[in-house]
Amino acid sequence: MSMTAKLQERGVRLGAAGLLTLAALAGTGAAHADDATRALPAGCSGTSPIKCHYAVAPGNYDVTVSLGGAASAGQTEMWVEARRLMLPATKTAAGAVATYAFTVNVRQPEGQPTGQGGTGNPGLDIRFAGANPQVSAVSVKPATQPMVAYLAGDSTVCDQLIAPYTGWGQMITPAVGSGAVVANYADSGESSGSFLSNSTLFRALLSKVRANDAVFIQFGHNDKQTSASAFRNNLTSMITQVRAKGGVPVLVTPPVRRQFNGNRLTATALHVNGVGVDLPAQMRSVGTAQKVPVIDLTAKSKTLVESLGPSASAQLFLRSSVDGVTDNTHFSQYGATQIGGLVLQSIREQRLPLAAYLR
Repeated sequence: MSMTAKLQERGVRLGAAGLLTLAALAGTGAAHADDATRALPAGCSGTSPIKCHYAVAPGNYDVTVSLGGAASAGQTEMWVEARRLMLPATKTAAGAVATYAFTVNVRQPEGQPTGQGGTGNPGLDIRFAGANPQVSAVSVKPATQPMVAYLAGDSTVCDQLIAPYTGWGQMITPAVGSGAVVANYADSGESSGSFLSNSTLFRALLSKVRANDAVFIQFGHNDKQTSASAFRNNLTSMITQVRAKGGVPVLVTPPVRRQFNGNRLTATALHVNGVGVDLPAQMRSVGTAQKVPVIDLTAKSKTLVESLGPSASAQLFLRSSVDGVTDNTHFSQYGATQIGGLVLQSIREQRLPLAAYLR
């Protein structure tokens, strides 16, 4: 079953039973015959996209939305904060309503912790886009100690505020059911050492970790001159500190770059760095030594990229003809979705802490 179908099924199960209550909470009335004059929930404005803003403090919030209810069929995508996808394009039949529930992490800055690309707006921003976006009710309330999956990494992971750049961390969120939430502390340009030493990055993340929260740690892209011992020490330090807070560390080897020699990826693409260190191999070794789960995203993305070949694999990354820039490290929205899918696949396969909350 596709992600959209699973979410639609969940929406049907939630159904219209809570719709009147949600509508009252959101301050919207009954549907009008003319779609153009239908009232939007309080805090929302516009037509395509529909933008909603809620003046809440940083934290985690349970968000319930009801889509549809208009005289015409709808097709709606839901995005929050810094281009975090919550619901892929979802159709509602004319007059039908589907209700969905999520837990959303609100931060300031809302994208990258160091503010790269912009800081966004304080509070919670929701954007309903799509061919014919429709929203009839929105409810926002503080979440009660959800399971948090923290992401520590670089630009291939982070919440990229500016399109077309897209991190895989902002595309796995549709798969995470209510009761769990992704808090993405990844930041562009960070190596294992710089992330560890920056107070706005690892220390800020660590201060929020509670017992049984997961911390997914991906580095390698920017460890271009990092020695094997320094890389191992940085990873081990993060693991030790996360465990001291009761969290569950998970290592993620870096996704490949698109650099081919014939039909095979080069050593550089596979993250053998400038001083000859095979960074994914070192990460796997640390995982074994520390008894930490390892998502081998290098191996999984290598299989994907090489199966597509030098030409077709370009769609995973940024292309001048489509995106206005050629970049064989950073992902397109499509590519980030595919790489995020590999991460989710591993979480399910290894039954990692977040697995129980995946849709």
